[in-house]
Amino acid sequence: MTAASKPPLNSTLGAFGARVRARRLELGWSQEVAAQEIGVHWTHLGQVERGQRSARVENILRIAAGLQTTPGQLLDGLPRTEN
Repeated sequence: MTAASKPPLNSTLGAFGARVRARRLELGWSQEVAAQEIGVHWTHLGQVERGQRSARVENILRIAAGLQTTPGQLLDGLPRTEN
């Protein structure tokens, strides 16, 4: 199974990743360009976008700044995953 075919870890991470990807595409950036702007490796960004990696608060702030948006735009109204 490839990384791209693995499902998101949960619905919250999937929705967050979709927002990150949508913002990156709004800017017309590849993952490589966006990762450089954010300050992470492009494979890390890809995992976040696919919902396969949970971003720490510090990285959420870096992602938002790098994508020229706010953390709220990426987080507000996300579904909560029940444990």
